Amino acid sequence: MSGDNRVRLDPTSLRGVAHPLRVRILGLLRQDGPATSTTLAERLGLSTGATSYHLRQLAAYGFVVEETGRGVGRERWWRAAHVGTVLEEETVRQAPADAETYLRAVAASYADAVERWLGESQVLPEEWRAGSTLSDWKLRLTAAEAARLHTELTALVDSYRQHSEPDPPEGAELVALQVELMPFVRRADDG
Repeated sequence: MSGDNRVRLDPTSLRGVAHPLRVRILGLLRQDGPATSTTLAERLGLSTGATSYHLRQLAAYGFVVEETGRGVGRERWWRAAHVGTVLEEETVRQAPADAETYLRAVAASYADAVERWLGESQVLPEEWRAGSTLSDWKLRLTAAEAARLHTELTALVDSYRQHSEPDPPEGAELVALQVELMPFVRRADDG
C-alpha cells in the first residue's frame, strides 16, 4: 500500500483479485461503502454464498476488512481496505495470465459504467451536461510521449478531490473518469 491508500499489486495479491466478481465486489465497496454479503448479493443478482466466498478471498489477500461494531448477530459488514489499486508493468511481466484476467474484469466494469451512464444521460440535470462526455482521440505518439501523457493525466486527476475525501462541498456528486491509454503497436513484419 502506498501513502495515498492505494494498494500496489504483486503477483500474489494479483491472484487474489483476478476474478470478475471480485473486481465488481471491490468496486462496489469502494464506491458505495461498507456492505454485507447479502446486500452485495442483491445488488449483483447472485447468491449470498457466492458473495460470501469472494469476500473471504478478498479478505485473505487484504483487499477488504471486516467493519467491526456493525451488524446484528452473525451479520458481517465489509469495507474496502484501500481506495484504489495500482497494477505496475513489472507485475504484469511476472504474472501475465492473472494480469490479463484482472484487466479484462476491470475493462468489463468500465463498460458496465458506460452502459449505466448512457441509460441515465438523457435525464442529467442541465448543469451536469457540459461536464460529461464520451469521447476518444487518435494520437500518433512515441513511447516516451505516451508515458509523459500518462504521467500528466495522472497528475491532473490527482489534483481534483477524490471520492474518498471527507466533507465534499455542497452539490458535489460522484463523477467517474475512465481513461484508457492503449497503444496499438504494429510489429515490423506487419508493414
